[in-house]
Amino acid sequence: MRTHFIAIGGSAMHNLAIALHEKGYQVTGSDDAVFEPSKTRLEKRGLLPEELGWFPEKITSDIDSVILGMHAKADNPELLKAQELGLKIFSYPEFLYEQSKNKTRVVIGGSHGKTTITSMILHVMHYHGINVDYMVGAQLEGFDTMVHLTEENDFIVLEGDEYLSSPMDRRPKFHLYQPNIALISGIAWDHINVFPTYENYVEQFEIFIQKITNGGILVYNEDDAEVKRVAEAATNPIRKIPYTTPNYTVENGITLLETPEGNMPIEIFGAHNLNNLAGAKWICQNMGVDEADFYEAISSFKGASKRLEKIAENKNNVAYKDFAHSPSKVAATTKAVKEQYPDRKLIACLELHTYSSLNAEFLKEYEGALDAADVAVVFYSPDAVKIKQLEEVTYDQIAKSFNREDLIIYTNPAAFKEYLFHLKFDTEKIALLLMSSGNYGGLNFDEVKTLL
Repeated sequence: MRTHFIAIGGSAMHNLAIALHEKGYQVTGSDDAVFEPSKTRLEKRGLLPEELGWFPEKITSDIDSVILGMHAKADNPELLKAQELGLKIFSYPEFLYEQSKNKTRVVIGGSHGKTTITSMILHVMHYHGINVDYMVGAQLEGFDTMVHLTEENDFIVLEGDEYLSSPMDRRPKFHLYQPNIALISGIAWDHINVFPTYENYVEQFEIFIQKITNGGILVYNEDDAEVKRVAEAATNPIRKIPYTTPNYTVENGITLLETPEGNMPIEIFGAHNLNNLAGAKWICQNMGVDEADFYEAISSFKGASKRLEKIAENKNNVAYKDFAHSPSKVAATTKAVKEQYPDRKLIACLELHTYSSLNAEFLKEYEGALDAADVAVVFYSPDAVKIKQLEEVTYDQIAKSFNREDLIIYTNPAAFKEYLFHLKFDTEKIALLLMSSGNYGGLNFDEVKTLL
């Protein structure tokens, strides 16, 4: 099979390209920019385009399928040539469905926690030597790629993103997978540039439930009132399994999970992560892993990349980075770190980086999100606002939205870095939490390690 990728350099796209290459497909691709780690990983397998740019002459009639990335525009020269030749053109999720339509599809959806839950499931399967196909949104320890496809595996585990499928296909990705087993972890308004109202956003999850195959299973987070309402209102012929946050305690910085065999120490922490664990347990049980075997495996799970990832620690201080950016994620992550280190000064630094977080109307959703922190810091770049062609967000708007009088706000990357480098790690007990899907205007996280 010959497959061509338009925008092969994307995080998801290059992983799919590698997965197909390893499956024996003939893979080619183009992009106008390829960054690390995609560049090195593609180069290692001989898949890196020789030249950057779009080349319609690459599109020939012997190509079996063209896969279109989100980065590509509707007027892309290679896309236009593919359309002219009448080639099969797939969005990323459409192609994944084609690869998995004869398998049992397990789809993990939700506004937050889906990467972590998918990672937990894959960790348990890997631990017990159960081979499954998968697609996950983070690099996992013990896994070479974020996508793995075979002919022989019975199950495929898919992280079900609610964002758009492609420039041509405006359907959310998770609407295309038609799960046999599905999970919804939480619903909290996000992607407001695509879903302008809360009701419109919630509707995408209602449709997702309708897409579950007849006789399929929905595992849902009963602690989330909106998830509970949407799940219980669904009338299609499926089995519904609710889950809640399990009992746990924290002793001397170690989280102990209550299990039928007694309290078990685990590597992850925070109520939101224990809630994720409960959802993952039900999914694994429906994939044939019993409860005792799940607990044995999950005790060694250290978390997904960039999700509450410890970057430095010494006797008195600890530093974490986290991908949290939406209000619900920021609140959950901040509370988790404070609960884990109650005797340390929690300095929580949030970068407003996404379309939603830099939207003046959406900012009010952040009220109270940093309340668990002893010191709350917000960084945003006015340049990023201009690049995204959004209305200017003012210092006063941010201060008012978070509704915290002692909020510290930075707009200059150098000033924010100077603030970090003058924290008193030598005389105080500090837990530093860096929350962003960006890098604070160029912060090198390796340099943060030298502070402790």
